[in-house]
Amino acid sequence: METALTRPFTRPLPRRRVLAIGAVAAGLSLLPHRLLRAEGVPVRVWRGVALGADASLTIAHPDPAEADRLIALSLEEVERLERVFSLYRPDSALRRLNRDGRLDSPPADLVRLLSEAAAFGRTTGGAFDPTVQPLWQLYAGHFERANADPAGPPESAVRAARALVDVRALRVEPDRIAFAAGGMAVTLNGIAQGYVTDRVTERLKTEGIGNVLVDMGELRALGHHPSGRPWTVGLADPRAPDRSTETVDLTDGAMATSGGYGTQFDAAGRFTHLFDPASGTCAAQWLAVTVQAADATTADALSTALSVVPADRAPAILATHPGVTARFTHPDGRILRLPA
Repeated sequence: METALTRPFTRPLPRRRVLAIGAVAAGLSLLPHRLLRAEGVPVRVWRGVALGADASLTIAHPDPAEADRLIALSLEEVERLERVFSLYRPDSALRRLNRDGRLDSPPADLVRLLSEAAAFGRTTGGAFDPTVQPLWQLYAGHFERANADPAGPPESAVRAARALVDVRALRVEPDRIAFAAGGMAVTLNGIAQGYVTDRVTERLKTEGIGNVLVDMGELRALGHHPSGRPWTVGLADPRAPDRSTETVDLTDGAMATSGGYGTQFDAAGRFTHLFDPASGTCAAQWLAVTVQAADATTADALSTALSVVPADRAPAILATHPGVTARFTHPDGRILRLPA
């Protein structure tokens, strides 16, 4: 008989929070572990918050003490990467880049991820662009003001911010990263959670772990659930994110979901964190986009990019990433799956 302790790990994919990678290290150290058993196999589960989103780590290991050590290693990796990617820590590499317009001797992880972000910009025809931070600052600043115009920022302000958005104006070299124009800024909120998920997964893999589910805002699975079945993930209903609409089996793969409902600047939900880099406006053609890929970095970046394009552009983007699948939720609840 299946019980809460033996059934596959299942939970809805988290909706996007305010995609700010803030200081979480202190909180991580205070979060408890839980020891479960699945058909005789000890499972250690850590649940908490990482990178601004619900996070969890599930490890099947016969030695609970060793599982605790592996979880501690994983959280050290999260803290290390936060010092690189945080938009809120004044000492982070990304914050210094945005402040000074250049960064000499950048961390290798920042060089790698910005290079990957630029590559996704090319394969998505510009739909993915990490230089949209000026748009975030414009919309967030507008709606933070008392009596803000519910129609959004003035068109002239949107045009001015949009003029600073162009990943091709970002120069990324191993020894130096720089913007080609003053006022530019980068956010990695559309890809960093996936990247951190991959780095944690790979850290565990080098430690000999073959069955693990890592959720650092995006999901990646190695192997199977301890019972031998696939890991099972519930897909959240974007109209009621606490409810699952269907479940998906995940084995040796990754999954990410983007949806404007996760971060809304206005009470009506017309303006969200998903920006169309081409127009500077907030995308609204999909309630949510879920992508399955081999790694979480790809799933994260493509779920972001596909959220801002119409249906007729999506097949060409997916064709540049063989093996990737996407699930689109229309505003009326209809589902489109690509490749069909």
